[in-house]
Amino acid sequence: MKGVVLAGGTGSRLNPLTRVTNKHLLPVYDKPMVAYPIQTLVNAGIHEILLVTGGKNAGDFLRLLGNGRDFGLKHLNYTYQEGEGGIAEALGLAEYFASGEPICVVLGDNIIENDICQAVENFKKQKEGAKILLKEVEDADRFGVAEIRGDRVIGIEEKPKKPKSNYAVVGIYLYDASVFEKIRRLKPSGRGELEITDVNNFYIDEGKLTYEVLDGWWTDAGTFESLLRANNLVAETGANKIKGRPVAKVFAHTEPPQ
Repeated sequence: MKGVVLAGGTGSRLNPLTRVTNKHLLPVYDKPMVAYPIQTLVNAGIHEILLVTGGKNAGDFLRLLGNGRDFGLKHLNYTYQEGEGGIAEALGLAEYFASGEPICVVLGDNIIENDICQAVENFKKQKEGAKILLKEVEDADRFGVAEIRGDRVIGIEEKPKKPKSNYAVVGIYLYDASVFEKIRRLKPSGRGELEITDVNNFYIDEGKLTYEVLDGWWTDAGTFESLLRANNLVAETGANKIKGRPVAKVFAHTEPPQ
């Protein structure tokens, strides 16, 4: 399985901070935001990773991350999204990298307390289709919201005014190789973007989408409120452990000499 981190977008909700840098390079406690989704993939045993970015600050990712040495990686792949076509369009750029293998996709502003190891292992047993992670939240109207009937997701609605449940779709997705054919079938939404929710609904229509409820806390960091929450959660719970296992001391070697 390969991993994809989506770190494009304008970050307009974090203006004026994003006038000078990509939002995924902003600090969350003691590390850049983008370090957390990369570490999530590494902790799940995924070491072939593609970073999709865009905008005028794309080169800063290369200066920061290099070949991924800080995460114990031998190589880190990059690609560039021109314009603002949405999450699904950005994911479509990963088709060549995926080479027919299943992929785990993490949005660059998503931060979790624990790991996704079990979800990844369960998806490998699934053989085909997709798996999404859900989390019960109080502000579901900010996210894609899953409508659940029994043990099945029967629909997903993007940022609904009246959510049909409190289960937000976490920005972590597992897909088989058919995801790229589905992306090619998409039409822009009212926002002018290719929506990842529409991709997930294609899998629902085929009866091939499963879900799991994420253990531990989860937050995005795309607004001032959620960025503050992310900083506080990481600071309070300790950013250097995931389920009791030490996490690599990311960027430790970048400290200036004494």
